[in-house]
Amino acid sequence: MKSAIEVNSEIGRLKSVLMHRPGKEIENVIPDTMKQMLFDDIPFQKIADKEHDYFTNLLRNHGVEVVYIEDLLEDILQKDDVRDDFESTYLNEHYYQGSSAEDIKQYFETLSIHDLVSTIYAGLRREKIHFTHPSLHDVAGTNAFDPFLLDPLPNAYFTRDPQASMGSGLTINHMTFEARRPESLITEYVMKYHPRFAGKINVWLDRYNDARIEGGDELVLNDHVVAIGCSQRTSTRSIEKLAHKLFEDPNSHFDTIVAVQIPHNHAMMHLDTVFTMVNYDQFTVYPGIMNGGKMNINILHPGKDNTINLEHRTSLPDTLKEVLGLSEIDLMETGNGDPVAAPREQWNDGSNNLAIAPGEVVTYDRNTVTIDLMRKHGITVHEIYSSELSRGRGGARCMSQPIIREPIEKN
Repeated sequence: MKSAIEVNSEIGRLKSVLMHRPGKEIENVIPDTMKQMLFDDIPFQKIADKEHDYFTNLLRNHGVEVVYIEDLLEDILQKDDVRDDFESTYLNEHYYQGSSAEDIKQYFETLSIHDLVSTIYAGLRREKIHFTHPSLHDVAGTNAFDPFLLDPLPNAYFTRDPQASMGSGLTINHMTFEARRPESLITEYVMKYHPRFAGKINVWLDRYNDARIEGGDELVLNDHVVAIGCSQRTSTRSIEKLAHKLFEDPNSHFDTIVAVQIPHNHAMMHLDTVFTMVNYDQFTVYPGIMNGGKMNINILHPGKDNTINLEHRTSLPDTLKEVLGLSEIDLMETGNGDPVAAPREQWNDGSNNLAIAPGEVVTYDRNTVTIDLMRKHGITVHEIYSSELSRGRGGARCMSQPIIREPIEKN
């Protein structure tokens, strides 16, 4: 059976992509909860939606099917048994059990499927529920002054992270922070029950893996090489687990993983915030990670008897040439390497480009220096608006999860 997921590069022509249109959840972040929600500011939803619609319409105009994960969730929750199981699991992961869970589920039963899904994303306000036998968790929880019993999911429009497509399958990710873990629960149920995916994909890692990993750190360089960032959001243990799975599973054709260590901080939370592939031999990179050519990079290959061979490298350019079989590469530095423009544009995702075809990318319009540089290097750049979407600290690649890419020609 043909797989429902086929992603064998970062640059193959994009045919189908998984996205989430920002909803009320992004305005349900308040100053007191910004830190736990992983936000630095509160976007204005009306403008954010317009910006997101401009992005999705641009993709459609270039032949890309845009699939909204919230629509897929609505589809599967039409079945009573799936809905009941999802609600129970969702509430249990928020520490609601027994009569408390039943009280919330009774409220959920009063909602249409559409309104239920909207509530899952937007969060459940305290005043909506009257607990018949309240527990301390019900009345206090982690913060009695928090207006939500179930937190909003404001990061959900960054669909790159809860899962990562590679080859004929995906990882369903163990998210680092509690604020984002419900997002991969939604992925789990969609992949398990939606007829588009059920039984038609390989799951390389599931979200019950005990080591953190997120999709912004997972880059498919070609049909046998994956680059993974060792970052604030992805651990070395998860990289090793994924390597074993990809190297040993007969459904996988990947035989090389490039593990790239980057600074563990909010400004550079994922590899794709500092490095993206935009053409066969062209890449954007934030110079702040280069460290004078002394990086911590490891190449993983399958060894004998299910072991993994590890080879250490320090140069990103040399490593890319080695694993991709290239004699030369073109590394375009964010902000053209300027000490002011580079960190400013990296903060606003100047390195976070979505390739929709070889040498053709979508990126935020605010990163003017990087855009000009890419165009001078022959890259076709499509600009999208970035006033409100960028407040969430994620760019075009962060907001998109490819489902199908065309194979790339050998270059």
